[in-house]
Amino acid sequence: MKKLLAFVLSMIMVMALLAGCSSDKPKEAASTKEGTTKENSNKKEDTKKDTGKKEDTSKKHKVILITMDSIDQHWVNVDKGAQKAADELGAEYKWMAPDKKDDAQQIERVNNAVADGADAIVIAANGPDAITAALDEAKTAGIKIVYVDSPANTEACATFSTNNKAAGKTAGGVLLDELKAKGISEGKIGIVNVNPSTDSVVQREAGFREAFEGTNFEILETQYGEGDVAKSQEIADNYITQGIVGIFGTNEGGSVGVGNAIKGAGGGVVGVGFDKSNANVSLVKDGSLLAIMAQNPDVMGYEGVKAAIQAINGEEIPEKDVDTGVSVITKDALP
Repeated sequence: MKKLLAFVLSMIMVMALLAGCSSDKPKEAASTKEGTTKENSNKKEDTKKDTGKKEDTSKKHKVILITMDSIDQHWVNVDKGAQKAADELGAEYKWMAPDKKDDAQQIERVNNAVADGADAIVIAANGPDAITAALDEAKTAGIKIVYVDSPANTEACATFSTNNKAAGKTAGGVLLDELKAKGISEGKIGIVNVNPSTDSVVQREAGFREAFEGTNFEILETQYGEGDVAKSQEIADNYITQGIVGIFGTNEGGSVGVGNAIKGAGGGVVGVGFDKSNANVSLVKDGSLLAIMAQNPDVMGYEGVKAAIQAINGEEIPEKDVDTGVSVITKDALP
């Protein structure tokens, strides 16, 4: 009997021990499962956070080009160069332009660009003083400014334009040489400019006048046609009635107006102009204009957007004041 009792007690102790081991494992397993769930949950949250960061990083930079107007072929070509750079660099790009050369309209475009969330504005300033306050406000908002063709009177990240004074002097030299070749050593010269404030054309006029210093030619008072073909032609017509021997158009529309006036008068006046538009090339071909100074607007647009992206990224811009070049186109140089 004692042996039987001892056996029963020993069996009870073994079962108690087995029950204790089995009860620990489920708790451990449950703990492990709970820990895995939390870890996976944290990983999901981290993944969401990481995904969000990647989306922010991949956000396209927005660059907006603002030119003086949308009419001149010169600005169309600036836009082409800018669009090409934006495509290559993966930037969001938009061209905003007034329908005519007007300070108020251009200021409105700058304000619209700021409201549109631009990271950079690439601009050809119509009135360097008039546009300055709007550009300063854009800079205060953290927007990068790059100039093409014509700067304003506030600091920018970079400027890409023709050396306009040198180009104007070249135009004057071409006209002077032709007059001398015709045996003309004195007479009146007219200038059809855009306005008295736009930096690019002011510099061209200064260079042109410089070319005639020390000669017997009289440079008449400059007249302003606002870059409009019809207005410029009317001014040129008036000059021709004053007996001028030569005339200079400082931009695309002004040059077309000058060429049309000379053509209408049956020649007899030597005209030089600016910008390689189809209309100006046609006037050179038929002899109405002696020559045009051809800029590189596509280069301005391309390099302007490229510099804008560099500025947004905080990169160093290698050259901050770049002469994009000019060439003289005469009838002999055309196909």
